[in-house]
Amino acid sequence: TCPWCKLTKRFLADLGVAFDYVDVDLISPEEKEKVMEEVEKWNPSCSFPTMVVNDKKCIVGYKQDEIKKALRM
Repeated sequence: TCPWCKLTKRFLADLGVAFDYVDVDLISPEEKEKVMEEVEKWNPSCSFPTMVVNDKKCIVGYKQDEIKKALRM
């Protein structure tokens, strides 16, 4: 629910991109542990937003140009 995560979700929605997300700060401690293990695989610093595109590319932070490039837009 951080501001950068909200901006990223809004940006993807405005582009018409379908996406799944997890608001890590709103899930149970047990779920959070599992999710953070997955995040750490892609982003060892575990910062947010961490976006994984097609299980191939990781984008950390709100980076419009990098997101568009990864989505080939």
